[in-house]
Amino acid sequence: MSSVPAWLRAAAFALWALPLAVGPVPPRLRVPRRLLGESVNPRRYSAVRAVWHSMVSGALAVVTWFFVFLAVLGAVRGALYPLLTDSYANAWGGPTLAGAWSVHLLIGAALVPVWLLVLAGLGTLQVNLTRAVLGRVGPRWPVAAAVLVCAGGVLLFVAWLHQA
Repeated sequence: MSSVPAWLRAAAFALWALPLAVGPVPPRLRVPRRLLGESVNPRRYSAVRAVWHSMVSGALAVVTWFFVFLAVLGAVRGALYPLLTDSYANAWGGPTLAGAWSVHLLIGAALVPVWLLVLAGLGTLQVNLTRAVLGRVGPRWPVAAAVLVCAGGVLLFVAWLHQA
């Protein structure tokens, strides 16, 4: 394939999943092969399967983009911590500005690889979901896993909205 690591290509596929979910079926089968080297041998075309895949894959992609939003927000807030608050006495690394800033910056930077791995996992789930719904072979667990991840994403979104 290419010199880009497979986990990074899977993360990129997770980001591509949203436009793919609202588009026609042939690119949904072609992009995994070109980007990841994963073939999805299609079933006979079924409008029901295409709509089902659009709904589940689209919902999972929206959860993925929300996750990316939270990851970028966390990294930026860590880097720009002194601009976001005026009290450092009770902050992690406080009571000084230098201590609070360094702790928040380190945490934000240390979590970037974790976020990328989770993103790669979501991309792998998207490929397996495509294979399960639109492909001829493949296990059926990705459908249940995608629905569970979407439910967890909804709960995370509601909790994020109601945080103090």
